[in-house]
Amino acid sequence: MNHEHEPLKEILRKHALWVSGALSGERCSVRYAHLEGADLYGADLRHAQLYGAELYGADLRYVNLRYANLRGANLRHANIRGANLYGVNFEHANLRYANLCDANLRDANLRDANLECAD
Repeated sequence: MNHEHEPLKEILRKHALWVSGALSGERCSVRYAHLEGADLYGADLRHAQLYGAELYGADLRYVNLRYANLRGANLRHANIRGANLYGVNFEHANLRYANLCDANLRDANLRDANLECAD
């Protein structure tokens, strides 16, 4: 599915349905998406596929990204405060200057991630 023109709110709505097990739901898969500055505050993005996504300066406070794939994503200057990042794949991700205060990073894969100046 091409999400290029689909509104972000609709993608999040379908993903919430998918997480709940509804047949009408669809897993969030927005690889290489341009989501710079996106407001995802408190969103449930468990198991989402955000491989290579551009999330520069995005508001990801209190987001549930449990087991999401953010390999190679750009999260520079993103606010990820208080987020559930349990088991997230951040391999090769750019987290420079990201705010990770109070985030749960248990079992997260941070191999080769850039954490320079991250809080």
